Order: sequence, then structure tokens, then C-alpha cells
Amino acid sequence: MVRVPRWIAIPILAAAIALAAWWGPAHWTLILWVPLLGIALYDAVQRHHSLRRNYPLIARMRWLFEALRPFLYAYIVESPLDGRPFARTERDLVYARAKGDLDSHPFGTELDVYSDEYEWMSHSIAPTAHGDRGARVHVGTSQCSKPYQSALLNISAMSFGSLSANAIEALNLGARMGDFYHDTGEGGFSPYHRKHGGDIVWELGSGYFGCRDDAGHFDPERFRDTAQNDQVRMIEIKLSQGAKPGHGGVLPGPKVSAEIAATRGVPEGHDCISPAAHSAFSTPVEMLAWAAKLRDLSGGKPVGIKLCVGQPHEIYAVMKAMIETGIRLDYIVVDGAEGGTGAAPVEFSNRVGMPLREGLIFVRNALVGCGLKGEVKLAASGKVHSGAGLAVNNALGADWSNAARAFMFSLGCVQSLQCHTDRCPTGVATQDPGRQRGLVVEDKAERVRRFQAATVNALWDITCAMGLDTPWQIMPHHLHERLNSARSDSIDRIYKFYERGVLLDDPDSVASARYWAMARADSFRAVL
Repeated sequence: MVRVPRWIAIPILAAAIALAAWWGPAHWTLILWVPLLGIALYDAVQRHHSLRRNYPLIARMRWLFEALRPFLYAYIVESPLDGRPFARTERDLVYARAKGDLDSHPFGTELDVYSDEYEWMSHSIAPTAHGDRGARVHVGTSQCSKPYQSALLNISAMSFGSLSANAIEALNLGARMGDFYHDTGEGGFSPYHRKHGGDIVWELGSGYFGCRDDAGHFDPERFRDTAQNDQVRMIEIKLSQGAKPGHGGVLPGPKVSAEIAATRGVPEGHDCISPAAHSAFSTPVEMLAWAAKLRDLSGGKPVGIKLCVGQPHEIYAVMKAMIETGIRLDYIVVDGAEGGTGAAPVEFSNRVGMPLREGLIFVRNALVGCGLKGEVKLAASGKVHSGAGLAVNNALGADWSNAARAFMFSLGCVQSLQCHTDRCPTGVATQDPGRQRGLVVEDKAERVRRFQAATVNALWDITCAMGLDTPWQIMPHHLHERLNSARSDSIDRIYKFYERGVLLDDPDSVASARYWAMARADSFRAVL
């Protein structure tokens, strides 16, 4: 190990200054050496950083390489299958489809097909024809007078404020061009969502942004004024999100610009608070009554919930409330714990919430077991980026899927992981006008459209290869997963998939019987 003298920078710089002062041709270098000596002397006497105090100037190299490390790793060290949250191959697929470039892969799979990373869909000896590739999902129960026909892949919730104005515009214009929907996120229905007229799902979080009174509570009149806009096609009650389930949020006052304040209905320059829990309801029955009220106020549009599954008995409590009251949600969106966001506490991102696969299966079983699946539609959200991912979600019970980060990639996101700093280099997740300038709305909107169309087309290709007519025919037994290098099985032999009505007819026979017994329609708390 090389030992570096602790204060070596100071005598070296002093010698350089003396040499430059003595030798005329080097006088100009004093403009470099003198400031560096000043920095070194300051480092030696400052009291906040031990390394800089012990190794003046030289220790600053550590911070330089720490700043460069993510970029050096991503562009030089990282292999095609590395990279988190999305591997290079996953990002490249989105980029290629968004640009309309060749998206095929040469020389066979790079995955280890005998490791537990591998799963596959079962193809057929007798593939079907192309099928009705324009088929859509009917969303809306008999209690909904204005049902919506959803695409198989839509833009998941991302708020204005988290994303830039240009990014919101490009996403919405792409959604209009491709005939799929754009979820507003809980940050409200901004002018940038409205500008191009793409279908909107208006998400209501606990802050009720865009439909709140001065105290931060739900305001039915303000809600009605916006919800009856023809561009708003569905209403989504956000209970939790995968990246930080059960956690509220605060947008600091300095970041609450005039635009954000107007969109959210909050005072400019003041902290904008999203509580962890809703104030409009506190029990499953109250939630359903509020959902029915939202449906009426919107003029009969579909109303659903979005959540990351946490305590399983709470899902059953919602099912029991639907059965006891007769009020139906029109749809449920399950967000996986692998879902992303602009900023979240590390502990919540890494250790709170159920991953999409287990959460989707659990909610599917709850709906099927209570005889509600089909009437109440089910959507999946969480790291999907390909037609294969859509097919997996369909196999697990989803009627359609939503994606967020994949659409960010289609806008040009390079996964720099600077979303929370307002220094996004591509102008996607920043409010800096100079950085936003790099994102040209019309160009990126076409990329959004192309990516969605190519991904849905890939889902249909897989469906036809499986010998099926529609993606909704993909069942758990079509999906196989490797357990170890020597064993694999279909997913219905690994997870339990309930029969229709079993929770009503024989709840003690299912693996989750204890959660069913804990659930009650009049409370989210467990009966112990």
C-alpha cells in the first residue's frame, strides 16, 4: 500500500508557485497554482471533513470520482444484463421501439436458461392468425353509465412537478396519437395534461390536488368541475404506491411554483403536503361510498383504486365491503413494490410493500374468490417494459398493464438517477427550463406512440404463438418458471390460484383463510 504524506499538496504547490514566480515563461501558471494553494490551506484548517483536513486538496479527488462513478460504471463497466433498476438490454429495447429502429436480437438469448432468472410462455404447435389487435378492455360495471375502453398498455401515474411540463405534454400527445390513456399522478390535472387532448385518468391522492378546499379536504364542487371534462375518462383513488407505500410526502415551499400551485390548488411558496392517509374516508365501507359519490359527481365515469398490497386482510376487507354494500369499484390497479418514483425513503423503496407478482395474484384471488373478477377489472403496474412482461401480467390475472419508467425511457431518459435532484440531464424529471429545452414535445410524442404500439404488438405476437385468440386467454398454466437448475413448473403449481366463489362458499379451504377471518367491511383494522 502506497503511503501518501498527509500534507504533501501544500509544499508541492508552494514549490510550483516559487518556480513560476522565478521563471518568467511560467508566470501565467500562477493563476492556477495560487488558488489551489488557497484551497489546500483552507482544507487544512477547516473542521468539517476529516479527509480534507488530513489530506488537503488531494482528498477532493474522492468526491470527483464518486460523482463520476455512476457514469463510468454505466458506460464502461456495466454489461448488457447489468444495471438497476433496468438492465441495459431492457432500456435498449425501449429505445429501439421508440425510435422505430430494429428491435430484434442476434445469436440467441443472453439469459442463463437454467438459472432462476428464466421464465417462459408456452407456445403452440398450431399458432393462430393475427387476431383482433384493436381489441380493448371494457372498464365499467353496471353502476357506471360512461364505461371506458382501455388499451392493453397505458401510461402509469406520473405527476406534473415530478415530471417536466415538456415531458407531460409529450406523454399526453403520444397517448392521443396512439389512443391509450395517460394517468395524471396525484399532482393534479395540469394545463400540460389538457393541451393535447389525450385520454386522462385523474388520480386522486390524499392531498386531493385540484379538488381540495383551503384546509386540504376534498371539495366536491371543484371535483365535479374537473371530472366532467370530456378528456377525463376515469377516476383513480390512490391508496398507496409501490415505491413508498403508506408514506405521505412534502413538496417544499420553494419548489411550489405558481404553475404547480395553480394545478394543485395550494398556496404558492408554501409546503405542499400529501398526508399518508385519506381524510375523505377511514373504513372500507366509507371508501366505497366515496367512490360511488365520485362516480355520480363525474357524470357516471369509472372509479377505481390503486394500491400496493401490504396487509392482506385489508384487500379482503374491501371485497367484503363490496359484497355487503352492493357498491362496486369499476377497477383495481395493483402497483408492485418494484415500482418507481421521483424520490422515496430508501427503507420504503427497499423493504416495504408486496412485489407485483405476489400482489397481483393475491388481488386476483380475492376478486375471483368473491365472484367479482370480470365485473371489476384488474390492472397491473410495476416495471413492465416489453410484450413478454404484458403477457406475464395477463397470465397472473391482469386485464391490462400500466408503465411509467418505460415511457420515461421512450422520452429519452438515460437512467441517470437524478430524478430527485432537479438535475435530470434529459429534461424529463426536472423543472429547470434550460434542461427541459432539450425535450422536444412533437419528436418525443411520436416516440411514445411508437413504443406503446410496438410493445402491444409484441404481446399479440406472443398470444398468437401460444395458439390463443386474445391476451385474456393467457392463463397461469401457460407461464413456466424455473425453481432451480434442475426443476421448473407452471406458475399455477407454484402459487395458488383460487376457483371462482371459493371465499364465499368455503373460505377455510384456502391458504389465506386466516386473512379472510381477520377482514371486516367496517374497518381496515384486523380482527384478531
